[in-house]
Amino acid sequence: MKTEPEELSIDELARRGREPWTGVRSVFARFYMRQMQLGDDVLVYHSSVDPPGVAGLARVSQVGLVDDTQFDATSKYFDAKATRERPIWDCVEVEYVATLPNFVPLPRIRAERALRAMVLLRIGRLSVQPVTPKQLAKIVELAQTPWQPPAKKPAAAKKRRRVSRGGRSR
Repeated sequence: MKTEPEELSIDELARRGREPWTGVRSVFARFYMRQMQLGDDVLVYHSSVDPPGVAGLARVSQVGLVDDTQFDATSKYFDAKATRERPIWDCVEVEYVATLPNFVPLPRIRAERALRAMVLLRIGRLSVQPVTPKQLAKIVELAQTPWQPPAKKPAAAKKRRRVSRGGRSR
């Protein structure tokens, strides 16, 4: 589940203990969130930071909640079509589990062969995505050691093409 740290960071979730995951306005993300079950593990992913990545763990503590932000005209998540009788958006509540010992940045996730099938790497903007138990375990494993980005290789010298007087390459 993605969050912008200025809205709800892993540290803020730790302070609050539990929080409804409101503001999801993608039907695809809503579909995935509706599949969540009580007790499901959650990777808390910080987006809108450089680099983005996984900061901590949470657990689904309630399902099928109405997202009240859809009714608040002052909220950026307001939906004029939603009514209390016919809400459009729902959410789950998550509870804090842990802050990972080391942030797992997106470049490290991309570099990991075992994580190449993650939805995150195919549909990066989706705020709620499925993660397999093996993918979750691999992220937690990666968080046990700090990541050092690979050293950049020096750029290879470009070969110059010889041009004949007629202007054609040889």
